Amino acid sequence: MKRRAVVMGATAATVGTAVGFGSGARAATPDRRPESAAGTGTGVEAGASADLAFDPDAYAESTLTIQDTGGVAHEVVYRFYKVASYVAEPVDATYQSLNVSVPVRIDGTAVDATGAPILLANGIGGYMPSSVADNTGIVASGMGGGTSRQALALAAGYVVVEPGARGRTLVDASGVYYGTAPAVIVDLKAAVRYLTFNKGRVPGDVRRIVSSGVSAGGALSALLGASGDSPLYEPYLKAIGAADTSDAIFAAGAWCPIIDLEHADMAEWCWGDNPLGGGAQVDPTVSGELRAAYAEHLASLGLRAKGFGALTARNLDAFLLRTHLEPSATRYLAALPDADRAAYLAANPFITWTPGGTPGGGSGGRAAFSWDGFLTHVGARKKNAPSFDGFTLATPENNLFGTGTTKARHFTLYSLRHESGDSARLDADIPAKLDLMNPMHHLVENLNHNRAKHWWIRLGTKDTDTSLSIAGNLSARLTSLGDDVDTAYYWDAGHGADQDPGAFVEWIGEVSGHRHQGRPQG
Repeated sequence: MKRRAVVMGATAATVGTAVGFGSGARAATPDRRPESAAGTGTGVEAGASADLAFDPDAYAESTLTIQDTGGVAHEVVYRFYKVASYVAEPVDATYQSLNVSVPVRIDGTAVDATGAPILLANGIGGYMPSSVADNTGIVASGMGGGTSRQALALAAGYVVVEPGARGRTLVDASGVYYGTAPAVIVDLKAAVRYLTFNKGRVPGDVRRIVSSGVSAGGALSALLGASGDSPLYEPYLKAIGAADTSDAIFAAGAWCPIIDLEHADMAEWCWGDNPLGGGAQVDPTVSGELRAAYAEHLASLGLRAKGFGALTARNLDAFLLRTHLEPSATRYLAALPDADRAAYLAANPFITWTPGGTPGGGSGGRAAFSWDGFLTHVGARKKNAPSFDGFTLATPENNLFGTGTTKARHFTLYSLRHESGDSARLDADIPAKLDLMNPMHHLVENLNHNRAKHWWIRLGTKDTDTSLSIAGNLSARLTSLGDDVDTAYYWDAGHGADQDPGAFVEWIGEVSGHRHQGRPQG
């Protein structure tokens, strides 16, 4: 079956007519809720992986016109595979399924994607459930309406895998929540295991899997990279019949990752004095108590950075300024025409601009400013304090740590005791689930040597969904471990920004060592 659809930049859309499930995975397997959702099932027999064989002949062929970031259109013929479920005993196959897109011709030239890297692109936001079961082609439109990074990767000759996953709001007829932590990361790991198990059957190089995601999806991409082959997840993976193989990945791309949830409220120091959108200030006592706690947490991480030594509450602002924020402003201003730069500087006098002396950019030069000046420039913050473990249990993260018929729970002692008194104790399962959901656990407390070694981290300087130090800490830790880390903050950009998707696609080729002759540039 052949179809033709046209995707032009901001009008990119998924392709049309329906295709059936094409995997050997059991589409008819009944859902198993809530036992396996809670990770308490008995698992499956050792031979269950045999049910997960990928069928390389079950595909629909489509043609897309994909516009790259330079405005050049490329005709891409690709094979689209639907995998009914990537586990042998799905809790809910609507979410525990994945799609595979494989280029076969680009601009009329045949492509052999056998050894191509695999982009594992999750579409998760807010820790909500994400399904690809009804998709009939690659997701070709990205956030903001531009060409998706999946489509750009396909046009570069890479294999693209789009997995679904359970999420925090899923609830069955008896009122049991079956997508709360750690279901979403367990599902993504199971998807990786499906690919690894099918080495030689699924197109692409399963040793070169690169994940990507934004916001909560960015956090999960980072977690997937940090926790490869961790035994902590094994009982949950066995309970859903995941393939008995590796879930380690090669590289991780994370945009504005919302990580370190149990300490993210303490990172209040970043936006503490900034007003809320309506002009009101957060409770100064709450903000002050949280900020005070951050110093101890930061010290416990043992972070170090070149030129700063140990990162502490006293030098973290300077570290962010010199390492990320001033270089971000410098790149932005240097790329502007002279008149536009002069106008921007006149409107933002907190920036001192020194012309020349910095390689790169249209004019050279260097931006400098104070931390206080930067915070004033950012303006209103998006979230109240505490931002994540809300006192009223109304945040997405409170729901993420729900269990059984309990929709939401506290996951920090600070918020729990604020509401329930100083003698209150977290539920016994919370500490372990926090470890399962936090990449920093696998990078600091329990260093994982099977982690990904290549990292792409991006966020906007005006992204107040969490502290700028959260991604900064992740980047600093990975850098100190000797990993290959490409981190950049987008100047004046907000949550979910992606200003260099073509560069990310190029980066995949560089770190994987893959070069498709004649492939279009992003």
